[in-house]
Amino acid sequence: MGCELWQVKLDTYLDGELPAEQMRAYDGHVRNCLPCSSAALALVQRKRSVQDAGKRFTPSPEFRKRIQASIAAPPQRSMGFAWRTATAVLALLVIAGTTYWDTLRSRTDQAFGEVADLHVATLASSSPVDVVSTDRHTVKPWFQGKIPFSFDLPELQNSEFSLLGGRMVYLEQTPGAHLIYQVRKHQVSVFIFQDASLRGKLPEDAAVAKRLSFQVESWSRGGLRYFVIGDAGASDIDGLARLFKATGA
Repeated sequence: MGCELWQVKLDTYLDGELPAEQMRAYDGHVRNCLPCSSAALALVQRKRSVQDAGKRFTPSPEFRKRIQASIAAPPQRSMGFAWRTATAVLALLVIAGTTYWDTLRSRTDQAFGEVADLHVATLASSSPVDVVSTDRHTVKPWFQGKIPFSFDLPELQNSEFSLLGGRMVYLEQTPGAHLIYQVRKHQVSVFIFQDASLRGKLPEDAAVAKRLSFQVESWSRGGLRYFVIGDAGASDIDGLARLFKATGA
């Protein structure tokens, strides 16, 4: 199958809508084909830009005033006025609450989308890591002086995971660590950032938008935000996340 035929299904693949067998075949092809992996990265970034553009609207003060004016009516009796006032206040609270949760959801989706983009860029790169080593005692010191925090790496003995290396990355202009792990034929990325340096604060154990084509786990501990993402099975992603959560516990 030529690359032209692979790229015809690229959009469906990124939306996770191909049958399981085709998804596995496409995953293997993308990891070994630079043109297709580059096309996948470009399309992911384009999708993310379109999604972000569609989430920029938030109700303005003038919009809230129009809603309040449409609910309110000239006062007649005290109880009616109180009821209408309570209704208007409730409507404003609903609008404010909806705006808050929409903003939080939008920011969370954007953060996870950027993490997915970083992972895809790694798959597309001919040199995915800057420090190549399976030894955590070599990889961890490499980050000293390059990022404004320190972290611990788990012991992988008696596990199915192996460390390939790491590199420095940015999320929302915040520097962080990107570790690459191998589990069987899958590459899994672990990203670590300072939680306080990210815009706002992601919710604990943030849920991931279902449209992402990867398994993802995220949590916050000790002032650091962790992301584990890859095309491996959910049990593998959870297994690597558990190893990190147990480190230094």
